[in-house]
Amino acid sequence: MAHMQPLPKETTPELADDFAIFEQILGFVPNSLLTMQRRPDIVRGFGVLTKAVMAQNGTVDLGFKRLLAHFSSRAAGCQYCEAHSLIAAKIHGISDEKVAAVWEYQTSPLYTDAERIALDYALAAGSVPNAVDEPLMAKMRAYWEEDEIVEILGAVCLYGFLNRWNDSMATDLEAPPKALGEEVLAQGGWTGGKHV
Repeated sequence: MAHMQPLPKETTPELADDFAIFEQILGFVPNSLLTMQRRPDIVRGFGVLTKAVMAQNGTVDLGFKRLLAHFSSRAAGCQYCEAHSLIAAKIHGISDEKVAAVWEYQTSPLYTDAERIALDYALAAGSVPNAVDEPLMAKMRAYWEEDEIVEILGAVCLYGFLNRWNDSMATDLEAPPKALGEEVLAQGGWTGGKHV
């Protein structure tokens, strides 16, 4: 059970445009933001950062950025964000087959070598202590330009905030990400933890 209950989205009407950003990303307003709205400026600031990190004019695929977020959330242990990021990945063009193969990314032909390295990077960057080292950066540079690495790390860091928020609040998982977690992530040991 959540440590703090989310408020109805109508509680703060001036956040309608900010909530719309996340309805577009996920198909619903997440409980994390409904809890966060107790301080509207935090919701607004997070919305600005989300739009910058997940900008449509970036060079890293939007769906893949959500997979990066999934892997950084996996490293951090936030089961809420693990499920949310996969819902967002599917909404932004990652195929059902690729999502279903997320546990086998190292060997699945659905993932490219560049993607494998970037997902390894997201795991390392999302870990505490941070596990990004020079050999991993050399592998990243072999496949990704510096501006792309900035985008990749931006996705990891965006979810770093969410990982801390949702695990500290024990945010209740909504039905769509819970169903995806049970269908795909449970194969690798995901249970939903404190979020179900």
